[in-house]
Amino acid sequence: MARPRRVVPRMLAPSRILRTTPAQAGGGRDRDDLLDHAWEMIRSGSKSFAAASRLFDEAAREQAWLLYAWCRRCDDIADGQDLGGKLGEQDEAERRITAIRLLTERAFEGLPTADAAFDAFGLVAREVGITREMAEDVIGGFALDAEGWRPRNEADLARYCYHVAGAVGVMMARIMGVDKDDGWMLDRACDLGLAFQLANIARDMAEDADAGRCYIPMDWLAEEDIEPGQEMKPHHRQEMADIAKRLIARMETHEAAARLGAAKLPFRRRWAVLAAANIYGAIGREVVARGPRAWDNRVVIGKGEKLRHVARAFWEAWRNRPEEPAQMPEWNRGDILIEVRMNAPIPPPPMGPLPEEEVSDRYD
Repeated sequence: MARPRRVVPRMLAPSRILRTTPAQAGGGRDRDDLLDHAWEMIRSGSKSFAAASRLFDEAAREQAWLLYAWCRRCDDIADGQDLGGKLGEQDEAERRITAIRLLTERAFEGLPTADAAFDAFGLVAREVGITREMAEDVIGGFALDAEGWRPRNEADLARYCYHVAGAVGVMMARIMGVDKDDGWMLDRACDLGLAFQLANIARDMAEDADAGRCYIPMDWLAEEDIEPGQEMKPHHRQEMADIAKRLIARMETHEAAARLGAAKLPFRRRWAVLAAANIYGAIGREVVARGPRAWDNRVVIGKGEKLRHVARAFWEAWRNRPEEPAQMPEWNRGDILIEVRMNAPIPPPPMGPLPEEEVSDRYD
C-alpha cells in the first residue's frame, strides 16, 4: 500500500507578487475630490474663513481648504460633534485623541485613512512641508480639552491659544510660502492665530460655560472674586465684560504684530490675511462694545459688514504700510514653545489598531 503523499500548505499567492499598500500623499485619493470635500466642510463650518479664503490665489486657496478640513475633522472627533455643532458625549475622550493621532500618522505616511479629511491633510502636508511636530502641537490642544483642563494663569492661556490656533497659523505660513527657518515670519503667523483665538474665547464664554468649559485663567477669575463655575451668572456679567476687555486688548497687540508679517506676503495672500484679521478683530471689538450684554446673543459679523472688511483689506494690502505697534506682544512663540514642550513633550508615533467607533468614512 502506497504511503499517502504529504501535503504542504501553500500560500494563495507567491510572496514575490504580494504588495503592501503603496504610500501616496492623500492616501491615493483624487486631489479634485479631496478639494470638493474640503470646500463643503469649510462652507458649512466657518463662513468667515470661507469668505477670506476666496481671496487667496488658487494654489494657496486649495491648500488652505485641505488644511481646514483636517482641523475641523479633528475638532469634531475630539468633541463628538459634527462640523462644530453641539458637543457630543465626552466619555472615552482619550480614545478619540488616540484615533486622531493614529489617522494623522497614517496621513503623513501616505496610507489610506478611510477619512477624506485626513487624506487631505496628508496631501497638503506633503505639498508644503508641514511636519509631524506642527501637527502634534495642534493635537495637543484637543488633548487638553479631553482632560477637562483649565488654565491656571496667563502662561497656561497662552499655551492653549498656541495649541489650538497659533500652531495652525504656523501651518498656514507654510502654505503662504514662508520658509521653515524664517522664525520672524512664523512668529507673526503665530500672532495671527493667537489673535483669532482670543477673540473666540471672548465671544464664546457663555457657550463654553454651558459645555462645562472655561478658558479664562483661574487667577483672573480670583482677581474679580468670581467663584469657579459661576463666571456666567448674571451677577458676574460686568466682571466678565472687564475680562473680555483684557482678552481683546491682548488680541489687538497680536493682531498688530501679525499685520507686520502680512506686509511681507504677495498681494493676494496679504489681502486674504488682512481680511481675516479685520473680520476676527471686528468680532472681538463688538464683544467689548456690548459690555455685559455681549453674551445675550452670539456676536456674528453679517455678510454686508464682511464685505466692508474685505474691501478695507484690499486697500490696506494695496497700500501696504502697516502701523508699527506701540509694543510687541508680551507672549511670543519661543517662550510659549518652551512651556508647551515642558508640559507635553512630543510623543512617539502612535502604534496599534484604530478605535473602530471613533472614525467613520466621511468621504462621499
